[in-house]
Amino acid sequence: MQDFLWWRDGVIYQIYPRSFFDTNQNGLGDLAGITAKLNYLANLGVDALWLSPFYPTPDADFGYDISDYADVDARFGSLADFDDLVEASHKKGIRIILDLVLNHTSEQHLWFQTSRRDSTNPKQDWYLWQDHIPNNWESIFGGKAWTFDEQRGQYYYHMFLKEQPDVNWRNPEVRKAQMDVLRFWLERDVDGFRLDVFNLYFKDEQLRSNPKKWGRRAFERQIHLYDGDQPEMESVLKEMRSILDKYPECYAVGETFLATREKILRYNGPEKLHAAFDFEFLWSKYKPKKFLKAIENWESLAKETNLFPNYVLSNHDVPRPATRYGKGEDDARIKIVMALLLTMRGTPFLYYGEEIGMRDISLKYHEIMDPPGKKYYPFNKGRDGCRSPMQWDDSTNAGFSSEKPWLPVHPNYKNRNVAAQQKDKNSIFNFTRQLIALRKKHQTLRRGEIIPLTETPRDLMAYLRKDSDEKILVILNFSKKKKTFTLPKGSWKVLFSEKRKGEFKEEITLLPHEVLLLFKPSNLPTFKPSN
Repeated sequence: MQDFLWWRDGVIYQIYPRSFFDTNQNGLGDLAGITAKLNYLANLGVDALWLSPFYPTPDADFGYDISDYADVDARFGSLADFDDLVEASHKKGIRIILDLVLNHTSEQHLWFQTSRRDSTNPKQDWYLWQDHIPNNWESIFGGKAWTFDEQRGQYYYHMFLKEQPDVNWRNPEVRKAQMDVLRFWLERDVDGFRLDVFNLYFKDEQLRSNPKKWGRRAFERQIHLYDGDQPEMESVLKEMRSILDKYPECYAVGETFLATREKILRYNGPEKLHAAFDFEFLWSKYKPKKFLKAIENWESLAKETNLFPNYVLSNHDVPRPATRYGKGEDDARIKIVMALLLTMRGTPFLYYGEEIGMRDISLKYHEIMDPPGKKYYPFNKGRDGCRSPMQWDDSTNAGFSSEKPWLPVHPNYKNRNVAAQQKDKNSIFNFTRQLIALRKKHQTLRRGEIIPLTETPRDLMAYLRKDSDEKILVILNFSKKKKTFTLPKGSWKVLFSEKRKGEFKEEITLLPHEVLLLFKPSNLPTFKPSN
């Protein structure tokens, strides 16, 4: 593959380490477990792994409250295990992306433990301290964003849990320490970072109150003008980019908090982030017009900024697509959205288990571990549902661990697991693997122009992918009914289908929930998926 750039042209696979594979039998997945499954990941065809936090943590927010940025939580392994994972991954051509949570730390981080001692210690202003609550800022996890600390006798700020105090990025020493975190992991040969809620690093210097608006929850009843997205943010991104650019092909993608088009424009570009997530596609309803609108918006934004789009259907914070779109255990609709994800012009992100159609687990109140789930139950049951252990086989605990897992395994694991789906040629796993292989084979599917065909029957979606060498037509039937589609002029040959072979002219009738890729046979080889 000529001119293949891993973070632009490859498929990135997110792993929530504590739920992937347990080798030290403590009920939590670990780094050695990821290393043990590299053959599986290479066979699936992914090009990079985004690892959710594995740093030391007291687990107030299950990894996103970090007590040491430069180490591995002993439950997940050691730095030596991490080094082994990086080396083994690179040997298979798989890159490693780390989740960096630099907006806040755990309250048990040494920085905060020092800062809370008194108002004269060397780290006294490494966090945001005030004698009185200065404004109306709310925590997105509920309640006021200012908590009184008995030891120091002042209030400190936290956008998330009170156990997650926000650091003071205006302090040059804090800024340097956080940049050193990047350097620490880059020197251990990581290939990039996903920056958690990066645009919250700076708060208004005057700590002014946010304007009010209508909303259901207190956090939603504010226009978040002063608790994020401050002018100083650009300089930090430029400094981070200058560090990354010293290492070959290193990459940063941002999780833009309360993402908007304007924010993506502002924070991305040659001197800033390589990419940012836009979640309109993820939250689209199961309707062609909704997905098409999200795609057209991304394409418009990309042309305006020369950014390369990225697409995601799930992550560790949202219900899985099989739960949102699926009907029971039927994967027909899941194949439609998977095909959509993998035939876009843009970098696809897969979340572990998505390739086997994992569904969210259902928990009773006493089983919920996620803080927002506990607080807002039953209106919001939190994020535990999408974080259940990976389903490897039909043995005890789905082959994830011999010990009781930290979260329950989904009851459907006896039938829905990797081992069973690898043997089933019609499984969502083999469907996904074949489409990834097809994407690798055809540059058109990675970077070619995308042209939506709008004259389609209801519940049908069609778009042309083309570049100077080839044209590929993607047709997706979102319906459980047959749909007849008028083909663009010429003769079209099947490139990918689970249901048919052959060559077609003028029109074609798609079967219910059919995924069909066609091509002009003049200069394209027929795709033959490996067994």
